[in-house]
Amino acid sequence: MTANPVQRPPLFAAWPTLLGTTLLLLAVPAMAVESVVPAGTLPWWFWPLALFVTCFFIGIVAVPAGIGGGTLFVPIIGGFFPFHLDFVRGAGLLVALASALAAGPMLLRGGLASLRLALPLALLACMSSIAGAVLGLALPASAVQVALGGIILGIVVLMLASKKSEFPLVAQPDRLSSALGIHGVFIDGASGQAIDWQVHRTPLGLLMFLVIGVMAGMFGIGAGWANVPALNLLMGAPLKVSAGTSGLVLSLVDSSAAWVYLNRGAVLPMIAVPSVVGMMLGARIGARLLHVLKGSVIRKMVIALLVFAGFRALLKGLGLWV
Repeated sequence: MTANPVQRPPLFAAWPTLLGTTLLLLAVPAMAVESVVPAGTLPWWFWPLALFVTCFFIGIVAVPAGIGGGTLFVPIIGGFFPFHLDFVRGAGLLVALASALAAGPMLLRGGLASLRLALPLALLACMSSIAGAVLGLALPASAVQVALGGIILGIVVLMLASKKSEFPLVAQPDRLSSALGIHGVFIDGASGQAIDWQVHRTPLGLLMFLVIGVMAGMFGIGAGWANVPALNLLMGAPLKVSAGTSGLVLSLVDSSAAWVYLNRGAVLPMIAVPSVVGMMLGARIGARLLHVLKGSVIRKMVIALLVFAGFRALLKGLGLWV
């Protein structure tokens, strides 16, 4: 007898599409509302509530994609909410930090994140992120907005061009990764198999994370979008381990850069608190979905959002779309 394949309920099978549509609708509440009602006439609680709901759905998507909540938070909130970009970037670092910390324990328990892999990379990225934060606050908001739009669209090109490997073949680890003991085993939730992994090109990976740290601090986007390709394509870590370890790196790098924004008074509780709470709740759901969700589904949703938000940030910085 041939066993019949397990049939998923229609709602379960269609939920990624529903989630993507909902997130797109929630990402632009300011544009929709301001076309009818000026922002100044809205009640004070509208914007915190809109931030909470938007960040909740961003958190669900960001963790399985391994890009960090700040990558979506800064272009979406900076483009469609009436807040100065400095405050958005300051909150963006806290948002990315919150999503990483909320998902971290689950990822570590499931073997999807490696401390031995994360710590040396995060150490260098932490130092460079402080320099990036100081540079970002020194530049005019319009210049940062244009640069942010260009970076976001560059992220889209990188995600489209890169051929992510689920389980990269690393024939032999390099000397540095062997000395640091960077290797491990994780159980793939989709197949139930135990996967042994190791990495190579560790010195080049360390240099790459120095650059990633500068961008994380300057734009407040967490740079999880760069962590995953660097870990997966460059160093050869499995895709799910790369996504999980990216969250640990974000938790260290973003905490360093966030202190610069706090010291300059660029963190407003009205923006940061509802954003962080919504992101943490959404990230806990996203961490559970990482075990069973196909990465291609999340990847397509993230690319669509980044294209939209990247053009919005670029045109806003150029004064063509206020």
